[in-house]
This record gives sequence, structure tokens and C-alpha cells, in this order.
Amino acid sequence: MKNTLYPSSSSTKLVLQTESPHQLYIEFSGNPLGIPVVFLHGGPGSSCNESHHRYFNPEHYYIITFDQRGCGLSTPKGELADNTSQHLVNDLEQIREHFNIEQWLIFGGSWGACLGLLYAQAFPERVNGMILRGCFLAREQDLFWFAQHGASEVFPEEWQLFIQDIPVNERADLVAAFYQRLHHGDHATQLKYAAIWADWSSKVATHNLSSISSKRKPDETLILKVKIETHYAFHRYFIEENQILNNITALPKVPVTIIHGELDRTCLLSASQQLAASIPNSELIVLANTGHLIEESNMIDALVAATDQFVTTHEHNTTK
Repeated sequence: MKNTLYPSSSSTKLVLQTESPHQLYIEFSGNPLGIPVVFLHGGPGSSCNESHHRYFNPEHYYIITFDQRGCGLSTPKGELADNTSQHLVNDLEQIREHFNIEQWLIFGGSWGACLGLLYAQAFPERVNGMILRGCFLAREQDLFWFAQHGASEVFPEEWQLFIQDIPVNERADLVAAFYQRLHHGDHATQLKYAAIWADWSSKVATHNLSSISSKRKPDETLILKVKIETHYAFHRYFIEENQILNNITALPKVPVTIIHGELDRTCLLSASQQLAASIPNSELIVLANTGHLIEESNMIDALVAATDQFVTTHEHNTTK
């Protein structure tokens, strides 16, 4: 039986002040007495939208979405100061405390899966389950695949468009080359290279979806988004190499479901396979004919099924 997104329901909006100038835009909806769940968007540099509430049954879940520092409707928009993985982990804990939540379900995809894992390792007692999609582990090999060599072999024509304006002597570190242009170039340079980066990223993410355009008109919002993404990539996501897998025993012993599209060329299936193999009793679901995006029909079906299943699992565990 196919699952569909739950109907839209009204949400309440909130702005939460952090210890720094960053203010987090938060929405919450569903049943205040239900299972608390936090939705972690990807990127870094993306944001949440109204459909992200709809992966959860509002009768059973208390649903919290928020835009990470500098992203979406959080302010200051695009701000990079005090914007690291450690800050984002601490933001999650501040949000949990604000809502007086004892434990919550972590739901994240791509970069959001990485952030969720980092949070769960830092605050294991606060997590009662994890549903992760298209896992990005922020290792050198994960970034290298996307921005140096790997996806380049899969999409050779688009790769040439990505690198053609980068001098040959800078191509050994394309993240650094784009970082310099995005963070230290003039406005015209920033517009140009933000569009190039975004076009490559979009092509890799949407290659199996002919109905989705891989082009995006460059504007100020795109510059800020790509600046955040390259800020994290250039600084290797502000974590140690292979930090997540090296600290896998720090994760709480809770239900973990990992879902990955077989056609995902943004985040390698091998990363989710390695993660699942490292977490005892985790469940790995590999979806045929499915790529990277959360909006793909097979991914929607699998994620909604996973959140529905967690309701049953949670009720069983709490009535033991």
C-alpha cells in the first residue's frame, strides 16, 4: 500500500534568540502530547518548507522544523560568524529545552542526517529514535566524490561546465577555488560562481528526474546559500575526519532507520551502508529507482512508512 504525505495543518511560528546574534526561525505543529520530532534540513544552507511537516501523522507527532543558522527565515540571513556544526548542535539542544522536551525523534536527510548524528552523539540521552535519509557523513571521501572526482565521471559534460572557469592550477582543490570566489570575490564574481556551483549540485541531485530543471537563476539568496555550503565544505564541516563513524558507540541504543535511494549520486549509498553496518539492529532500506531528493515518490512512501512505524515501536517500548 502506498503512503502519501499527511495533509497540511496549521503551524505556529516562533523566533528563538541564541547566545549570539543568530535568531532561529521555528515552526511547530501537530499534537503537543504526541511524540516530539525535529526535522533537520539539508545543505548546509538549505531551509525548511511547509511540506516538511507532512511526513508525520499530526495526531501522533509534535512536529518541530527550523531553519539552521543563516538559512531560510533565520537571521541574520547568510551570517557565517558563530556558524559551525558545534553551534548547530547546541541550537538543537536549546530548541529542545525551550519546548521542554525530554526526548525526541531525529529526522534528517543528507547534511541533516549528519547533523542529527552529531547531535545524537553529543546528547544521546535526549534521542529516542532516528530516521535518516541519504546519509552524508562529512568525510573527505564524501566531499571528494561530489566536488573533486567521482560524480565527475558520471556527469562528464556537466562537470566540464563546473570547472571550466577555474584555472587549471587551482583544480586540485575545487572547494577552495569556489570558496575564494564566493567569499572574497566581488558581487559579479559571487553571482557567477554561486550559479555554477548550484547548477552542478542540482544536476547531481536531480539527474533521475527529467521534470525538474537543474538551472536556478542567480540572485542574492543563491549567493548566501552557496556561501554557507562552501563555508562548511571548506572547513570540512568543523569536525574531525571520520568523526561520526569513529564515535559510533556514543550513539544511543534506539531504533535507527536509514533510507537511501539506489540512484543517489549526491550522497553515496556506501556511506549509509557503512553507517548501518556500524549501528547494531539498525534498519537499512535501499530504494530502487530513487535518487537523492526527499520529494521523490518512493522516498515519500518510505519515510512516511518509517514515521508511522516509529509510532508503533514507540508505543510498544513505552508500554513495556
